[in-house]
Amino acid sequence: MTVPSTPDGEFRQRLRADCGQCYGICCVAPGFVASADFAITKPAETPCPNVRDDSWCGVHDTLRERGFPGCTVYDCFGAGQAVAARAGGDWRGDPARARRMFDAYPVLRDLHELLYYLHEARGLSAAAEVHGELDVAIVATERLAARDLDELAGTSLSEHWTTANGALTRASELVRAGEAGRELRGGDLVGAKLARANLRGANLRGAMLLGADLRGADLTSADVTGADLRGAELSGADLVDTLFLTQPQLDAARGDAATRLPGWASTPAHWPR
Repeated sequence: MTVPSTPDGEFRQRLRADCGQCYGICCVAPGFVASADFAITKPAETPCPNVRDDSWCGVHDTLRERGFPGCTVYDCFGAGQAVAARAGGDWRGDPARARRMFDAYPVLRDLHELLYYLHEARGLSAAAEVHGELDVAIVATERLAARDLDELAGTSLSEHWTTANGALTRASELVRAGEAGRELRGGDLVGAKLARANLRGANLRGAMLLGADLRGADLTSADVTGADLRGAELSGADLVDTLFLTQPQLDAARGDAATRLPGWASTPAHWPR
């Protein structure tokens, strides 16, 4: 079995949202409730009151100030434009097309997010022992993602996620083996005082780090898959080689010019320069 070559920047580019090509599906399909992340409650499949007739957000530049930080950190991993292209383009005014897109969109988004992690793991030389497993998972995930929209809508991903996550977990363990990092998987670290902490090789999968103080912390080879970094303070932290870090996680946190980021990452607009 041959997995197509995916240089570091290639898969990240392919799995990046292109908001000009999805006709605002993320402003309509998902629902949310009034909270610290959203100023209002919006039912699923109902247009956000801020979305314009051209499908762009009318308050995009002031979302945080208006109480919508949740919108600024949302990422479809390229699923929006992929669903729109497969459906035939602009779905607005076409209820049948919209229905197919809305049903398939969350499934394809999950598959694209999984592909993001799998491709990153495949590029880790220290995880060579499980590259074969990762190749199998990538091919299987790509096949699922290539399904027709109607097939996607009826696809259950639980078993596939479990299998793929097993390969990802083993890859993470291999990379972190030499660090003897702290075991904090799924930990409740809300508001934790971790300034200048040595978190090299730590397992932070699914950890709740809302508002945590990580200033100056060393997160080299730390696994942050699914970690919630909303409001976490990352000023001066070292994230250059953090495992499975995503741009939405950075966008949800706070940092500064001293925060060390991977070469592929963009400095969030709300961070002081």
